Amino acid sequence: MRVEIHGHRGARGLWPENTLPGMSRTMELGVHALEFDVALTADRRLVLTHDLKVSAVTSADRRPLRADDPLFPYVGKPINTLTLAQLRTLDVGVRLPRHPDDPFALTQVAMPETRMPTLGATLGLVNAYDAEDVRLHVELKSDPTRPELTPDPEFFTELVVEELDRHGRLDNVAILSFDWRIIAHAARLAPRTRRFALIERATLHWNSGVGDDVPAAAHDAGATTLSPEHVMVNEALMAQAAAVGLDVAVWTVNESGLAGRMLDLGVAGIVTDYPDRMRELWRDRGLDLPEPVAPLRPVGV
Repeated sequence: MRVEIHGHRGARGLWPENTLPGMSRTMELGVHALEFDVALTADRRLVLTHDLKVSAVTSADRRPLRADDPLFPYVGKPINTLTLAQLRTLDVGVRLPRHPDDPFALTQVAMPETRMPTLGATLGLVNAYDAEDVRLHVELKSDPTRPELTPDPEFFTELVVEELDRHGRLDNVAILSFDWRIIAHAARLAPRTRRFALIERATLHWNSGVGDDVPAAAHDAGATTLSPEHVMVNEALMAQAAAVGLDVAVWTVNESGLAGRMLDLGVAGIVTDYPDRMRELWRDRGLDLPEPVAPLRPVGV
């Protein structure tokens, strides 16, 4: 079984998360899968962002879209109340060291004046790289306990599947969500597409019918892979997942020692902010390394 390295939000520990330059550099470093987050704007555009409100850590206001815009400043506002044009005024290329214990502010290379990309632009970038060996992991951000911030899960899933299909990616993609309503609808819309049921202890209650056997519940919801937070992974969970035929991709693992323990338990994938560290571990263990994607060349070169 191939064991995979999944770049988390591109590679959040190395470059600005959920950005085109971050995705480019992560593909050029070499990962099996490129994970990123998608939310829906007020004008129904799919954009890459982890938070349902504009984050003060990953985003900075530069100017209003127009001088009298009553929604400015945009930082802190719900994504679904802002248009794509408003969100594109933000600088998302500098992680702000708001918290002294934030490790990413110390290791991430800043890329000032980077703009929030759309899903379509991200898919276009991957296609431009001809990165057919890199699977895209698209997490649909949805919180059933905050319906005022979250689009209808079926409508949201349909928009994402349509965009993926438009770019010819449905056979080399995975749809991820903590909201298993999205997983179930994706199973109906795109049954051949992989579907990752994300789990953590804090949000398991979002999904009805989850008892002691979480992998069985995820399987019944339509998942093809279980993706737990690493603190949940043990021999019992791995055995339950195997019993219903689910691979396990664990998140978010950034230290080699912990990654080694996860590999020893038999996980099929490790989601990491530092794919460079995982590549060293893969090399040490003799595992198959993902090939770096060749950099784009200027036209005529």
